[in-house]
Amino acid sequence: MWILCTLLTFTFWGIADLFYKIGNRGEGKYNHLKTGIMVGLIMGIHATIFWIHSKTKISLIDLAKYLPVSLCYISSMVIGYKGLKYLELSISSPIQNTSGVITALLFILFFKEQYDFPFYIALLFIFIGIIFISILELKKNKSDNKTNRKKQITKKVITLTLLFPIGYCILDGAGTFLDGIYLDKLELIGEDASLIAYEYTFALFAFITYLYLKIKNEPFHFFKEKDKIGAAIFETCGEIFYVKAMSGNATISAPIIGSYCILSMILSRVFLKEKLTKKEYLGISLVLIGIIILAVLDV
Repeated sequence: MWILCTLLTFTFWGIADLFYKIGNRGEGKYNHLKTGIMVGLIMGIHATIFWIHSKTKISLIDLAKYLPVSLCYISSMVIGYKGLKYLELSISSPIQNTSGVITALLFILFFKEQYDFPFYIALLFIFIGIIFISILELKKNKSDNKTNRKKQITKKVITLTLLFPIGYCILDGAGTFLDGIYLDKLELIGEDASLIAYEYTFALFAFITYLYLKIKNEPFHFFKEKDKIGAAIFETCGEIFYVKAMSGNATISAPIIGSYCILSMILSRVFLKEKLTKKEYLGISLVLIGIIILAVLDV
């Protein structure tokens, strides 16, 4: 069963990335917030079902205690949704998936953890890959600015577009670092309670954001947001199978799941017709190699 769960997690999160891109590439100003609403809604439903089924004991204190972690994850995801409006999925996904590097560096800094030599080789691959991809993306956007004045892409906007996946990477890495403190180093909260706390916090975020859109008179129809619903469902399903996959055979599951952006890249070629140059493929390959090495070392 663990290998099936591994493949399902890999598939669900890869497909979720595709739906995130489709749901956020339009001209709508609040597409990223609408995506967050849908994810929060689905997670809230799942949290309720899981809570009833698992009979986990949780209180408002647990929600408040886990709030810093939840906010890191939620803010990183919303920033990631926003970035998908400007960047190709093939560029943003590998950069975002390097958040584990941030986590590792934080543990090295604060807990004096040590790693084998291959770990630092992986960091070097990822660092070079991100810098290389970023430079190529900047050049591409500057070229688009010259050939298509209607887009009115300024240098400031060009720079900001790259900050979205990098911001996701940093915040998600920080959230994972805090998770390590809460669940492992200090054991401040149980795993089931943390999952419920996170998903209910996301649901609360969705409710507040929905009220904000109402105040802004922004139209939002749940059943018309099919792409966002799809992303939310696949994201949540991935979380469900992830736990079972890692508890079965983490040594094999981790590198497979950690490489789900490969599926995102393939799907973006097929359905979104995104095209990359050979140099961009090289940069992405370096990042992916680093991700796989870290996934193997992590277990």
